[in-house]
Amino acid sequence: MAGAACALYAARAGLEVRVVDRGPVAGGTTGAGEGNVLVSDKEPGPELRLALLSARLWAGLAEELGAAIEYEPKGGLVVASTPGALAALRDFAARQRSAGVTAIPVADNQLTDFEPYLAPGMAGGVHYPQDAQVMPALAAAHLLRASGARSHPGHTVTGVLRTAGGTVYGVRTDRGDIHAPAVVNAAGVWGGDLAALAGTRLPVLPRRGFVLVTEPLPRRVRHKVYAADYVADVASDSAGLRASPVVEGTAAGPVLIGATRERVGFDRSLSLRAVRALAAGAVGLFPFLGRVRALRTYAGFRPYLPDHLPAIGPDPRAPGLFHACGHEGAGIGLAPATGLLIARALTGRAPEFDLTPFRPERFGT
Repeated sequence: MAGAACALYAARAGLEVRVVDRGPVAGGTTGAGEGNVLVSDKEPGPELRLALLSARLWAGLAEELGAAIEYEPKGGLVVASTPGALAALRDFAARQRSAGVTAIPVADNQLTDFEPYLAPGMAGGVHYPQDAQVMPALAAAHLLRASGARSHPGHTVTGVLRTAGGTVYGVRTDRGDIHAPAVVNAAGVWGGDLAALAGTRLPVLPRRGFVLVTEPLPRRVRHKVYAADYVADVASDSAGLRASPVVEGTAAGPVLIGATRERVGFDRSLSLRAVRALAAGAVGLFPFLGRVRALRTYAGFRPYLPDHLPAIGPDPRAPGLFHACGHEGAGIGLAPATGLLIARALTGRAPEFDLTPFRPERFGT
């Protein structure tokens, strides 16, 4: 998704663009995502500024591309099960409001106005009307098509071409060299490997997550609904399994259930422990799901950087190399803003805001 967005905005800035991918469109992490476009889970700071810009851009892209990307401005509902969790959630929401997020407190007796099938006994919550969702594989394909970029699927990048002085001038692939005055690394969980091919360091690690998919149902879950402890799991540095329920309905009928996080390398094998945690958390939020069949589960790998911020912008260690990766679980939502910022950097235009927190060289050589 990040690569497709970079292609779109770079092309609209007047550049000739080629997209090189060793697999098909959305064949990696993008195709294993839920399509989250969230502001609700982000602390005030650089990532939230990126998310707010992206939310506006996604809304515009939805008007332009129509129903093809299945954009749904459903809003989010974050719920707390105890008074202590609710107090922490409302403090978090107050800080977000000061940064431009619309966060509306919801009393315990109002929760079923938003979600009639929600479990009773919740202490309260917060409604985030800016949260939305897209169908990630479709959205990536349509952004790429709209860019008009020349695509090279099935081409594996095996090297980054550099002059004797270190300037990047293209990539080497298993099907030949492609020359260009700039190369954008939008390789997701493999972003660190691509950076290494250019002689630079970007410590991207895979963070595995599972999604559980139910049988098609009448629409019973109206918003993206998750428990307040999800935010802490997103920010956690733990390598062990973290699971907190995130439940949402889809236009096609199935309910999507997340979210787990764990660092296990690129091990894609099924974890019954993780899937059971997903199911138990979802039933805790929506008891009716206990009577619903799960049809399948799938796993993906979030591109994780140690400070939980993506790498966006030029790499001074390899002039001509730009990075657009490391978005962890927020890559779908943050892609348009990332693409716009990369396009501005490629054309020498001022960015929307300071890119210093995202600078690729912050992790050292």
